[in-house]
Amino acid sequence: MNDAEQSAADDAVERVLRGAETKAGVTRFGSGAADALMSHGSHDVAGETDGEQFDREERAALRRVAGLSTELEDVTEVEYRQLRLENVVLIGVYSQGSLDEAENSMRELSALSETAGARVLDGVLQRRPHPDPSTYLGRGKVEELRHIVASLGADTVVADTELAPSQRRALEDAVKVKVIDRTAVILDIFSQHAKSREGKAQVELAQLEYLLPRLRGWGESMSRQAGGQVGGAGAGMGSRGPGETKIELDRRRIHSRMAKLRRQITGMKPAREAKRANRKRNAVPSVAIAGYTNAGKSSLLNRITGAGVLVENALFATLDATVRRNTTADGRVYTIADTVGFVRNLPHQLVEAFRSTLEEVGDSDLIVHVVDAAHPDPAGQIATVRDVIGEVGARDIPELIVFNKADLVTPEDRLVLRGLEPNALFASARTGEGIADVLAGISRMLPDPAVEVDLLVPYDRGEVVSTLHETGRVLSIDYVEDGTRIRALASPELAAQLARFAAAVEA
Repeated sequence: MNDAEQSAADDAVERVLRGAETKAGVTRFGSGAADALMSHGSHDVAGETDGEQFDREERAALRRVAGLSTELEDVTEVEYRQLRLENVVLIGVYSQGSLDEAENSMRELSALSETAGARVLDGVLQRRPHPDPSTYLGRGKVEELRHIVASLGADTVVADTELAPSQRRALEDAVKVKVIDRTAVILDIFSQHAKSREGKAQVELAQLEYLLPRLRGWGESMSRQAGGQVGGAGAGMGSRGPGETKIELDRRRIHSRMAKLRRQITGMKPAREAKRANRKRNAVPSVAIAGYTNAGKSSLLNRITGAGVLVENALFATLDATVRRNTTADGRVYTIADTVGFVRNLPHQLVEAFRSTLEEVGDSDLIVHVVDAAHPDPAGQIATVRDVIGEVGARDIPELIVFNKADLVTPEDRLVLRGLEPNALFASARTGEGIADVLAGISRMLPDPAVEVDLLVPYDRGEVVSTLHETGRVLSIDYVEDGTRIRALASPELAAQLARFAAAVEA
């Protein structure tokens, strides 16, 4: 590898965002960084505050290695191919909004591509009223893109939207390399990071839903729908086929596999419902941590509970919900769950496939909405997350906004963020700043039990007092001659069970 190639490998994002140049409606990126990822020196998310990091070694073992090649002199040696780090060029079209918003979306696509294991070489933005229906960029700009791809030696083009199958085929025919879209990149990341049985089934279901309308007619020579003189080019006798093309067989197999995956995911639902029913029966409130990907949700959970959940400076590092037990300052027990992160233009297939995981958000009593305070577009992050929360039917659940990574913002930035959300809290999972305020906010916003009880509990029934501390809210407590006089808020079920102690007070 020569010096130029080594320099390109060292800092892909700098090359993506270099050289502010506008020419014939095409914008090459200006200077900046991939805003969806923090720089390595600015925020050490793998510090001691993130617990044991049980999955970090396993995740690191799956890293792709740069510098390997799959180019073979003899194609018969295909079994011995090595994994190659793909070189990609990003493309995007914007018609509304500012250039900064469009570039921010492309920087996020750059971070997604890097997380998926690619090396980003360059990016091109074009302003036009709407994407070209046939080639997305338009015929002239596609020719320019072909020259960029050829000059940089790229092997993949990634579009910052979901391409129609016809657009993807037309682009591939024009630029002579593989073309994928934003949805395919996100699905690839999910397939790499899924580790649980349910997570793998959900990702595979989303991938099949995405693949179904994009099947290519590979292998037509092996499929025939007619024979005899009606066959292809009048092939005559012996050309009669089975009556169904191979692509139709592929579609049938995909439909069958999707039906099986849906049954498997449905079969996992009773176990989740049993756990939730047990929490509800014991009147244990639940808190869900939601937010944009890489906003620091897992870091916050680790800081609060010491959960040891994997934390990584990458998008969608956490896919499976993690639930931990915690206690408020006044002794009330609640559960707190880490959930999958969201991103703008989140593929609809993923929202549907991960609906079972997102049930933790929909069934919670409080949503802790974590926002990256250092991100250049926090308002866009908040709007994106609230849209997805609305899709899972959780719009009416109380919400606590927490601006994480507060150690990376200036006092002036805090004033701007305060203007966005006046009641928000500032915290840093890395330094511990504001964590006490977050815990106090959770304690304040947890729902109170509905029934007020006034009980006289004998001293030999201390478990009743303990239960009220854990599942209710103690208003006052006094120790008298006959026992413990306690006023508290309790659930209707618990109040009914303790009715005899209330009778002792009346007596």
